[in-house]
This record gives sequence, structure tokens and C-alpha cells, in this order.
Amino acid sequence: MVMGSPGLSNRNNGQQRLGITEPISLGGPSEEDVIKSRELEKYLHDAGLYESQEEAVSREEVLGRLDQIVKIWVKTISRAKGLNDELVHQANAKIFTFGSYRLGVHGPGADIDTLCVGPRHATREEDFFGELYRMLSEMSEVTELHPVPDAHVPIMQFKFNGVSIDLLYAKLSLYIIPEDLDVSQDAILHSADEQTVRSLNGCRVTDQILRLVPSIQNFRTTLRCMRLWAKRRGVYSNVAGFLGGINWALLVARICQLYPNALPNMLVSRFFRVYTQWRWPNPVMLCAIEEGSLGLPVWDPRRNPRDRYHLMPIITPAYPCMNSSYNVSSSTLRIMLEEFQRGNEICEAMEANKADWDTLFESYAFFEAYKNYLQIDISAANADGFRKWKGWVESRLRQLTLKIERKTYEMLQCHPHPGGFPDKSRPFHSSYFMGLQRKQGVPVKEGEHFDLSKAVDDFKLAVYQYTLREIGMEIRVSHVKRREIPNFVFPGGVRPSRPSKVSWVRKRRSELEVSGSTQPDRSGEDRTVSDGADSGRKRKLENDNVETDHAKSMRPCVGEVCEASPPFSNVSPSSAKYENNVEVSTGKIESPAQIPYQNGQAEVWSRCNPLINSLSVAGDASSSKEAEKLALEKIMAGPYVSHQALPEELDELEGDSEDRHQVKDFSGNMKDSRIEPSIEKSNNGAETSTGSYNGGLEELEPAELMAPSLNGTPEPVAQRKPIIRLNFTSLPNAS
Repeated sequence: MVMGSPGLSNRNNGQQRLGITEPISLGGPSEEDVIKSRELEKYLHDAGLYESQEEAVSREEVLGRLDQIVKIWVKTISRAKGLNDELVHQANAKIFTFGSYRLGVHGPGADIDTLCVGPRHATREEDFFGELYRMLSEMSEVTELHPVPDAHVPIMQFKFNGVSIDLLYAKLSLYIIPEDLDVSQDAILHSADEQTVRSLNGCRVTDQILRLVPSIQNFRTTLRCMRLWAKRRGVYSNVAGFLGGINWALLVARICQLYPNALPNMLVSRFFRVYTQWRWPNPVMLCAIEEGSLGLPVWDPRRNPRDRYHLMPIITPAYPCMNSSYNVSSSTLRIMLEEFQRGNEICEAMEANKADWDTLFESYAFFEAYKNYLQIDISAANADGFRKWKGWVESRLRQLTLKIERKTYEMLQCHPHPGGFPDKSRPFHSSYFMGLQRKQGVPVKEGEHFDLSKAVDDFKLAVYQYTLREIGMEIRVSHVKRREIPNFVFPGGVRPSRPSKVSWVRKRRSELEVSGSTQPDRSGEDRTVSDGADSGRKRKLENDNVETDHAKSMRPCVGEVCEASPPFSNVSPSSAKYENNVEVSTGKIESPAQIPYQNGQAEVWSRCNPLINSLSVAGDASSSKEAEKLALEKIMAGPYVSHQALPEELDELEGDSEDRHQVKDFSGNMKDSRIEPSIEKSNNGAETSTGSYNGGLEELEPAELMAPSLNGTPEPVAQRKPIIRLNFTSLPNAS
């Protein structure tokens, strides 16, 4: 059975067509496209994205040496297992690369994703993590050797002559591994165990991507651009719920298919145009999903209930086809959609020579964007314990976002920072941050409280289930305001007094104020306040006025903080009206039945199909855009139907979920995960118990599983001046 059209077919004119649909445009580059594409390549070179020739040669030498080592290894274990001399001589293993290195978009110092393919008698546990580990540990060239045999994809990490290597292992059913082995053939998966299938998946997907793009060079340049953009804008991290390297590669590859003759300048512009209009959860696919003959499960929302609730499906092109972006939550999806909208507006401004590449790649000022943050501090007693604890906590941080979304019925939105910050004054310590803001576009009830203590406690209890937890491995979650953010998160440990340059947000607002026009409801501008001190003072004055107006009707309470309004609104501050005061007791909120969940979801999804008229364009360009929009509508008219989750379905799915990240000791036995309760006092003296937690960890949460309703875009809701009251009754302030 095949879902959709073939990934590779012929058009009537005999030319090869890549993808499951016809291209949106076959137009070639203009003179301006050629010039701007050269400018883009120079920008990427100047940004340091390309490795030197010396480093490239060093990497090739390391890979060649590693291939020799695994060949010696497989002959050694073959002899030890009693194979005759002829079979020992024929015994072979082979190294493959995948990921950014195989795609050709890696930068200086990046690690190399590698796969060792061995014969059926070379086992993973005894031979790969046993004999090969021993051989590597005795080599002077190898440092920082760290085996992780019980990971979802078992891996061995080390440095070889200073080059970082991530090495996976695939045991095939073959007695002899041919030197010209093609891992892209489905037959290679015959009789393979789950770990082998997962390990092979990286190579198979990478090779298939390169086969399914019309121009590898244009694909690589565009992907380098989008990776840099995603890192600068803080949306590059699969583990945090955004998108990782493979996800961005698949999104870029699809744009290359839809515009096969375009150069990188146009491909970048069309990336933002297409994905600003894309109606998620329509899946992004490079080719048809094939059922295959081996019975492996593939992504199919018509058969698999869990697949129906994926929010941003980006499907891998190699059998078994899977959703590579299942970590995306409603909060992280909203943030990415807003960034796509911002990118689209800037690209349109670039076409009118009103912006440049610097504007597009402007770093996102995360610590200026919100007034309230959660700070997650982790620590351990030694370097080895800290490395293990850090990896475990990072793999679970996404759950905190999901729990907050669920506990507040998605009325409070989280923005996780994609990376941690080490505090050099404290060894074996790191901090992570999440920005907090009220959901926009819904009526605000004055005095409404959000109690996050239960979500935080549940998260900590789940984290403490780490079966390899040692004394000294601790986690602490606290609430901090913007002015309380520690200095070590800023470059050089120095807190900036004000932004060094005018941001795109601020520039757009100035233009609108000068023109006297009102700001439309643009998701890309609503989320953040990245214009620093001036806008901060403006917001403070506005909030002071609001607090003054309502001081008599609002009762102060310990631990409350107020959130300022976003910089743009459908309603001017002077015309904003409040509903009657509502006092909500600590830890309480409206019941789910009282909250317009579907409309709230539609508020996110309506951003997928905005009007693209932020800048005036010539008539022919406008008609071209309209034609592209119609072509995109046709592409998205696929067989996949969104599914609105019912409570009983969610309960069933949650109960059936299993923890795929459970860590075992090297003997394969689960270690005792019971922990002694630890008490943590907050600033108001409340105590938080982090006692033992029985039961498995959640891999999928209802907030993650919910699918939107695509039955239409709701009417915009007039924004009232939001006042967030966050009650952290058992949540300490950061010291």
C-alpha cells in the first residue's frame, strides 16, 4: 500500500519530477537572484559556517582510521568465536556517515555521526560495547570515550584525534558485509532488531534526502542558511520541542522540490512563504509513504491513533517512514510559526530593499522578551555524574512545558530556551530557562491566578526517577523576573544595559507609527518584546497605570507577578476594557468545560494561513503570489484529516504510553529508583516535598497529543490588557 503519489515520477514533457506533487513554480533565477545568492553565500562564509581545508582533511583521515579499526575488530571477534581462517579473512565491517556531515552542511568543530555495520555474529552488547570499547579505550588517540548501551538508539561517543564521533552499530543478518554495501535497500532490514532499524534509519534517511532534491548544491546552501537562522532565533533543538537538524533538512528539501530551478536566495524566501501558509498538521513529505513488506510500523494517522495527534508532522522519506518531529508541543509550534511569519515579512522587505541578511539573522533576545521566567538549576558531585545527569534532565525538560500547558489548560504559554548556561563560579552546575506569558487573543479575567507548583512538583518527581541517580544529582526550579536573570547567561558575564541595535520589531513599529496605520494581528510580532530598555520602560508605565486604576479592586498576595501586554495589539491601550474583577483562589482555574479549547487551538492554527499583504508589491508579483498560494492549497488538500482528541481517548493513550528513555545499568537490570524525600523551602516558607514517585514516566502527554480543529479560522478576539498573576506557592525565588 502506498499513501500519496510516488516520490519520483515523470511529467508529460519527459522531465523528472521530484516529490509527491507538481512543483509550485519552474521559474529560473533572475539576475537579482544570482547576485543575492552570492551575497548569501558570502554571508555564510563570513559567519564561519565552513570548515577549513585542513580540518576537512583531518576528518577524512579520522574516518579512514576508524574504518580500519572496525575491520580489525570484526576479524578479532570472528577468530575468538572459532570461525575458520577463510571466514576470518572474509569477515568485514564498514563505517557509514550520516547527519550534517553526510549532507555536507557541517561546520567547524561539529561532531560526525557514524554507523558501524557488522555481520550477524558480531553482537551489540558483547562485541560492540565490549571488545570494540576495550580496543578504543586502549588507544592514545581516543579520549572522552562514553558508551550509552541503553539509549533509545545505543551509541558510543568519543573524540578521535580531537574530532568528536558519535558511533552507532547495526548488526545485519548477513554473514559477510560486502564493501559495496548499499544500506538504502529495504532488504537490509530483514530480520534486524529494533536497535538496528533505528541505527540504520539515520543513514537511510540522509541518503534518500540527497536523492530527492533537484540540486544538492542549492539544497546545501539553503540548509546552511536555515540552520544558522534557526539557531540565531532560538528554534533549533529537537529535545526542547523545536526542530533538530534532520527536521530542518526535510523542510528545506521539500521547498527545493516545489521550486526546482530556484537559487538559495529565492529558496529561503519561499521557505518562509510556504511554511507561513502551511496548515499544520498537514504532513510534510518528500515521497510517498510505502508500507513495505517487512511489517514495520509506519506513520499513518488513519490507522495509528497516536499519529493523529502529532502537531507538526515532518515525515522521513526512508522505510519505515516516521514522524521526525513528534517532540513539538503547542507552545513550541506557536513560537516557530511566529518566527516563520517574521522571516516572511523580512524576506518581503528584502525584495523591496528595505532589509538585509543581517536583519533576517538577528539573534533573538530571549532574556528581553518576557518579564517572567522559570529557572531550572541542575548540579552533580563530579564531572561524570554531571554529564549523565545533564543528558537525562535535558531529555525531560520538554515534559515541564507540557505539564504547564496541561495544568493551565494552555492559558499560560512557555518558551523554553534551547540550551543551558554553565555557571563558571560553580563546578558541575548548569541552568535552563523558560519564558512565560499569558495566551494572547483570549479575554483576560482580572486577578486570574496560575499556580505552577503542582506542575513543577510532578516534573521534579519524574526527573528524580533516573535509575542511575547518584548522591549530589539535584534539580531546583524557581521563578525569576527579567531583572533577576543571572549575569552568567550573558556574553562575557555582563548584562547589557540596552540593545546595541534596533530590532526588526522596533523598526516595524516605528514605521507603523509614522504611517499612522494600525498594527495587524501578526503572530511574529505578538510574542516578543525584544526592543530592550525603552520598550520595557513603556510597558512599565502602562502597567503602573493599570495597577493604579485597579489597585482598590485587586487584593495583593505573596508571590504574585504581573505580565505586561505584548508590544502590539488589535486594541489600543486606551480602548482596552476589562471584565469584572475575578479573584481566583491559589492553584485554581476555570474548569476545562468553561474554556474555549477548540477556539484556543484555532488561535494557533489560524496563524498557518495568514494574509500575505504586509508589504505593497507590484501587480505582477501579487498575481504570482496568489498563484503560488493556490498551488499550495492544492498541495495541502491531501488524504490526512485532523482529529480532535476526546478526553477518554487521551486517557487511554496516556495510560498506554511507555517510557522509551528509561535507563538501565550495564547488567541490564533496572536499578532501584526509590529516593528519599527532599524538602525545599520557598521564599515564603512553604515546603515542597520531592518524595518517591511510583509508576512510569510520561512519553506522551495530552497537551502534546491534542490535534487542532481545521474547520476554519475564528474571528479575532479583541485583546485586553493582560495581567498575569503567577502563584508559585511552593516555588522558591532564585537566589
